[in-house]
Amino acid sequence: MTAHRLSVSRLKLGQYRSYAGVEIETDRCSIALHGPNGAGKTNLLEAMSMLAPGRGLRRAGTDELIRRPERLGWKITAVLDTAGGLVEVVTAAEGADATRRSVLIDDKQATQAALGRLVRIVWLTPAMDRLWMEAAGDRRRFLDRITLGFEPAHGETSIAYEKAMRDRNRLLKDGVFDDAWLSALEGQMARAGARIARARAEALARLTAAQEIGSGRPTSLFPRADLAILGAMEARFSLAVQESDPGDGLDALEIDEAAGLARALADSRGRDAAAGRTLEGPHRSDLEAVYAAKEMPARACSTGEQKALLISLCLANARALADHTGSTPLLLLDEVAAHLDADRRRALYAEIEAIGAQAWMTGTGPELFDGLGDARLIGVTEMDGVSALEEE
Repeated sequence: MTAHRLSVSRLKLGQYRSYAGVEIETDRCSIALHGPNGAGKTNLLEAMSMLAPGRGLRRAGTDELIRRPERLGWKITAVLDTAGGLVEVVTAAEGADATRRSVLIDDKQATQAALGRLVRIVWLTPAMDRLWMEAAGDRRRFLDRITLGFEPAHGETSIAYEKAMRDRNRLLKDGVFDDAWLSALEGQMARAGARIARARAEALARLTAAQEIGSGRPTSLFPRADLAILGAMEARFSLAVQESDPGDGLDALEIDEAAGLARALADSRGRDAAAGRTLEGPHRSDLEAVYAAKEMPARACSTGEQKALLISLCLANARALADHTGSTPLLLLDEVAAHLDADRRRALYAEIEAIGAQAWMTGTGPELFDGLGDARLIGVTEMDGVSALEEE
């Protein structure tokens, strides 16, 4: 069954970063934005990423997105061609402070979690190039963003876990060892932690399967990665996912894992109080990748190999989401083509075409996008701090 091509047919920005006001009609085509560095290409991709839950591809606060010096707040309006028909999404933050982000879906107030059920977005930016060399927290965020695409409730579960952990840490720091209070918080952490670990393991299994060649996918020049989550709970879920039919036995394992984490947290109160933080749980997990053909850890690979692995994983994520949801995700690829030779650029565009996704890409020149299927080329310029678009 062919997946529906999720696409943005119209995008409108108001007072967003370097854009005073701009509107793009896409005709459901992929979009190739080209222009000099600093023109505002990434700002437009970031606006697209705000159609998903969270803080977007730069992890910026809502107040950082306001166009200055006006400071009137910002607004993004998008018309989405979904499997259920056309849907209008408006997300905005009003006023000079713009501390709260609102979401409207077809003129009705909605949550960011509702966005996650409506829109799946996969992105790759230059800031991610050092993913395998940075701290474990960056890789956890990468894994959790992947997981969120398959399980939209994952974001809310993670927030609940973090809140309970902060409250527990505060009690321990203040020397409040009230068993009933701590047990309640540890129970919340344990239940949420088990759901987090399970969702991560299931997402990783889908990502691994989507890296296989077949089902019409072109032979790829991008390397396959062997993936593993370095976390005791996720490891047990991953083993169970491999050994059982989908869902078979996982509910019981989730209950057991929650009970085990609750006991571990109760036993480690003194140690955690001394450390000033919680030392056990899925918030300490990590993601490991190995360049499969070379049996080499990603952190030991060359810069070019690490980039190729990231592209491979993003493409696999898109294929897995299309298979899981029945709709292709939006692909946001910032300055990716510039770092590829001509053969790998052609391979990337062949992969995007095979997936059937609408891609939004940036680069310094239009020649970088030769072969990108139905792409619409749009030049981006900047003058006196205001970005503008010049469609070709």
